[in-house]
Amino acid sequence: MSAGAHDFATLSVESIDEHVAIVRLNRPDASNALNTQMGRDLVRYFEDVALDPNSLRCIVLTGTGDKAFCAGGDLKQRNGMTDDAWQAQHLVFERMLRALLGCPIPLIGAINGAAYGGGCEIAAALDFVYASTNARFALTEVTLGIMPGGGGTQNLTRAVGERRAKELILSGMPFSAVEAERWGLVNRVLPPEELLEATFAIAHRIAANGPISVRQAKQAIHRGLQMSLADGLAFEIEAYNRLVPTADRREGVLAFNERRKPNFQGK
Repeated sequence: MSAGAHDFATLSVESIDEHVAIVRLNRPDASNALNTQMGRDLVRYFEDVALDPNSLRCIVLTGTGDKAFCAGGDLKQRNGMTDDAWQAQHLVFERMLRALLGCPIPLIGAINGAAYGGGCEIAAALDFVYASTNARFALTEVTLGIMPGGGGTQNLTRAVGERRAKELILSGMPFSAVEAERWGLVNRVLPPEELLEATFAIAHRIAANGPISVRQAKQAIHRGLQMSLADGLAFEIEAYNRLVPTADRREGVLAFNERRKPNFQGK
């Protein structure tokens, strides 16, 4: 089944055009808090994208409403959970994180409000993030007697550095969109009414580029950071060589010389 062909209980999926989709975390009455069903829905959607992106070239992830991106794990659902039930739920969230990180096409966040706990972890797992001026971030897990377990200790640290990540995670203190931009978690801060327009603009710009090129470059950046420089350079060349025999590579050069916009087919 192609990506986006499902109906979801906790997500709203909309095609902006042939190549760009927007996925909204859709539990506005609960500040889009992450419950088990939302975890399962995110796994299903993004694993479908990995198996069959179809014509998709970029995805925007945001929250329904204007107050919250995702308030974190649904503590009402978790109230009174047994240890076994808690761990079973967390396995879903771990799989969700891997599905987000494994998305083969660019995944951009439009953080439209509070991104706390698991919501902040989702934001940190995306390729990059735009945020509204009213967005707030926090990893508050230590205030509840737990710790980030959805990639927060790893992805936030890669975005903002070890010392800043320790300050934020060990204190649980919230921080603003402007601070998040200054520290490297957020790429751009915009007024709420301009957030989606700006995010769609960059999504469409990405989608207009060679889709195989974009996927290969995304993979080279992400995987290369896990390697030594020498291994990263070797991986980059393997990714590059995958592009040489493609029709898109030939079309890109031809279009440049004919002074026209390229018509990339992903082949």
